[in-house]
Amino acid sequence: MRSVMIAGTKSGCGKTTIMCGILSALKNRGLKVASFKCGPDYIDPTFHRTVIGIDSHNLDSFFCDNNTLRYIFNKYSKGDDISVIEGVMGFFDGDSSSAKAISDILSVPVIIVIDCKGMSDSIEAVMKGYINHHTPNYIAGFIFNRLPFKLVPKVKQFCCNCGVEYFGIMPEIGFSFESRNLGLIMAGEVTDIETKLQSISKIVEENVLIDKILDLYSNNYDFELELKIKKFREAPSIAIANDNAFCFIYSENIALLTEMGCKIVYFSPMDDNIVPDADGLIIPGGYPEIYAEKLSSNKTMLTSMKEKIDSGLPTIAECGGFMTLHNNIACYENDYKMAKVFDAKVFQTDKLTRFGYIKMKASTDNLICKKGDTILAHEFHYFDSTDCGTDFLAEKKDGRNWRCCHTSDTLYAGFPHLYFYSNLKIAENFVQKCCEYKKKKGERNA
Repeated sequence: MRSVMIAGTKSGCGKTTIMCGILSALKNRGLKVASFKCGPDYIDPTFHRTVIGIDSHNLDSFFCDNNTLRYIFNKYSKGDDISVIEGVMGFFDGDSSSAKAISDILSVPVIIVIDCKGMSDSIEAVMKGYINHHTPNYIAGFIFNRLPFKLVPKVKQFCCNCGVEYFGIMPEIGFSFESRNLGLIMAGEVTDIETKLQSISKIVEENVLIDKILDLYSNNYDFELELKIKKFREAPSIAIANDNAFCFIYSENIALLTEMGCKIVYFSPMDDNIVPDADGLIIPGGYPEIYAEKLSSNKTMLTSMKEKIDSGLPTIAECGGFMTLHNNIACYENDYKMAKVFDAKVFQTDKLTRFGYIKMKASTDNLICKKGDTILAHEFHYFDSTDCGTDFLAEKKDGRNWRCCHTSDTLYAGFPHLYFYSNLKIAENFVQKCCEYKKKKGERNA
C-alpha cells in the first residue's frame, strides 16, 4: 500500500501548507489520492477537501482501537493510488493518540517537516533528536520549511549523516493561512484560496521530491477488517446544520449514518427559514459566535429549532450547536438572543475551556446511551455556559472531572463532541430514536 504521513516538529511548522501542496501535486499527476488528518481536527481537512475535491477523514487513536483505526484507513483509501496523512501537533505529542502512535498502528512511513527559520547547524540536532527519540519509528526523512536555498547542500549532508532521505525544501512563500483561537480559519473563508493553493502547488512541484515520495510504500497490508454496521430499513431522515457557523462535524459520522440507512438533509441556520422536515436533527459545532448577529436575526429559524426540540425531535447539539440553544450568547461586547431551549447564557472566556479528550459516564438513560455507560468525547472551545448540564460526569486522564451535558430520551446537548466510531451504539441509539419518531409522525398524519 502506497502511503505517507506528513508530520511536523510542532504546531505551526508549516505541515498543512506543505500537505496541501503535495496533495495538489499528486492530483495534478492524475493520481487518485486519499487524505487523512490525525486527531480530532475539523479545520485542516477542509483544506484537504478544497485541494482534492473529496472528503478528508480523521484518524484518531483515542477514539478508535487499533482495528477500528485500520478499518477506517482501509475503507477510505482502498482503490486509491496513494494515501497521505497529515499529523497533529509535534510528531510525538499526544502519547497514545500522537501522530507517532498512528504511524505505528498503520505502519506508515513518515516525513517530518522542520521549520528552519533562524537555524543552521542546529537543524541536524533536531533531526537526530527526532530520529532517535522513541525508537523504533517510521521516520523516512525530512522536508525543510523556510530554508534558504544556500543551505540545501548542508541539509542534504545532514540527511546522509543521519541515514534518512532528503525530500526537499519549502522556501518562504510570502503568505500564510490565517489563524484564530481554534486554529486556522476555514478553507472557505480564505481570500483567493484557489490562487494561493495553485501557487503552493507550483512551489512544491519545484522544491519537494514528489517522485521520491511516490517510491514510499508502507509495510502494512491491505487491512481486510469489517465492522458490524446495523442497517435500519425505516430510512429516517436526519437534518444536519451545515454552513460557516456550523462546520465542525466528522465526515465519518455522516457516512456512518448514511451506511445505516439514513437520508441526510443539510440546511443553513443562517440562511434558511426553518429546520427542514426530518426525523432527527444534528447541530454540530463551529463558530456561532462569529455569526451571532446573523443567527440572532433569523428568528424563524431559532423558533423552529426550539419547537422541533421541545416536540421531541431526536437531537444532537454539540459545542457551537449547544451554544445556539441557549437564551443568548454574550460575545465581542454584544448580547445576541438565541433559541432559548436552555434557560442559560453563553459567555466568552480568555482561554480554552476544559480542552482535550475526556471520558464521560452517563448519570441517566438518554438519547445516546444508558445510565452508567462510558462515552469518549473531545472539548475544544473558548466559550462557557452558566449551565453546562449535569447528566454526564466527564473525566480527564489526569483525574480532573466535572459535570456536563443536558440530555433526555430525545436529546444530547453539550460542549463535548462525539465520534460515532468510538462506540457504534451512539449512532445506533440515535438512529433508533429517529425511526421511532418517524413512525409516530406517520401515525399522527394517517
